[in-house]
Amino acid sequence: MLVQFSQHITTHFTELKSKKLLLAISGGIDSVVLTNLLVKLDYSITLAHCNFQLRGIDADQDEAFVNTLAKSLKIPVYIQKFDTKTFAKQEKLSIQLAARQLRYDWFYKLVKEHNFDYILTAHHADDSLETFIINLSRGTGLDGLTGIPEKNNNVLRLLLPFTRNEIEQYAKTHHLTWREDASNAETKYVRNKIRHEVIPSLKSLNPNFLDGFTKTIHHLKETRHIIDEAVENAKEKIIIDTKNNEIRLKINELKKLKYPKAYLYEILKPYGFTAWNDVTNLLEAQSGKQVLSSTHRLLKDRDLLVVSKNLSKKKDLKFSIDENQTSIEADDIKLRISELKEDNVISHLNTVFIDKDKVKWPLILRKWKNGDYFYPLGMQGKKKISKYFKDEKLSLIQKEATWLLCSEGKIIWIVNHRLDDRFKITERTEKILKIENTFKYNY
Repeated sequence: MLVQFSQHITTHFTELKSKKLLLAISGGIDSVVLTNLLVKLDYSITLAHCNFQLRGIDADQDEAFVNTLAKSLKIPVYIQKFDTKTFAKQEKLSIQLAARQLRYDWFYKLVKEHNFDYILTAHHADDSLETFIINLSRGTGLDGLTGIPEKNNNVLRLLLPFTRNEIEQYAKTHHLTWREDASNAETKYVRNKIRHEVIPSLKSLNPNFLDGFTKTIHHLKETRHIIDEAVENAKEKIIIDTKNNEIRLKINELKKLKYPKAYLYEILKPYGFTAWNDVTNLLEAQSGKQVLSSTHRLLKDRDLLVVSKNLSKKKDLKFSIDENQTSIEADDIKLRISELKEDNVISHLNTVFIDKDKVKWPLILRKWKNGDYFYPLGMQGKKKISKYFKDEKLSLIQKEATWLLCSEGKIIWIVNHRLDDRFKITERTEKILKIENTFKYNY
């Protein structure tokens, strides 16, 4: 296995020899074998062990084992204890998800603090098969059927080509010691149930089942590349542009496709949507209908589908700005406030100049609400904000993203849109305030 492992990483990960590697180690057989292989091949590794404090004295003994192993191999080790149960309760997560989040948050912190190039985990071929079956049972797209990726950003799984049986044989041949996690034998968890009941049945039907699965994964990954190419080509016709915090899709181009639902899935999956029938139904829905994910909104806007960040939960945001304050930042706005010494002013959509003596402090920055009105610059009389939005043909998403800067209940500026006439500069103006929104929308 050592020869095969060396050939695998020198072929597919040629850059690792000169890199600084952080290896996640539990003390179990998989991570111990990966540690042993890399030490024998003289790679620069540091161990990182998480004690989730879920298994009492066993967890502490795992920690002690990793410490002893690191000392015997003369390699650095980081160890971190977590109050996993409390974190899971606070974040309303399962224990497994809480442990995963704590683990990777800590790993990335170590990477940043100590300039590691890669995080290594000891996932192997059997782990990939288990993940495949879990995803298959839950209903998934092609991504869920391609197993665990060998490389995901800076996380590498170097043992994926090797089976659990090969790893166990290597450990026994080289007289390695490791820690056994008793909870791995329990079948109350889905993964363990698949590991101990489903996969042995599949292997009994076909002793070469895992080899066949590996070939299937290879074929699926090749198919993934073909699909990615087709989706990129379709995007050139479907996505007309990105505007501010929106991505806009042409409905008529989507309808020309033979399988619009599949293309919508591929284009929109990064934004957390799961109700794919509802998403597809938007193609024929009335303008104004929408589908929400936990982070984004998909809106039918005439002949377009518009994707944006979901701002509906932020409608009640309000900020107070004191007279000596020069800036304020929120999720989607960055105001800079300064007093000018000269009267050479050029207004833009994201910059206005107002008469400082006409405002009363503190200023209030808030989202718009029904009933709001202002006096548009250059016009006589007042106008409802809702009517202004309608005249400007703003979408629901654009309306919810709009901020108002106010003084004593009076609207000074519809940010990035229109100044109120009551606060404009005149010949009598003595002090000028420059207010600029420097926020750049990004996806």
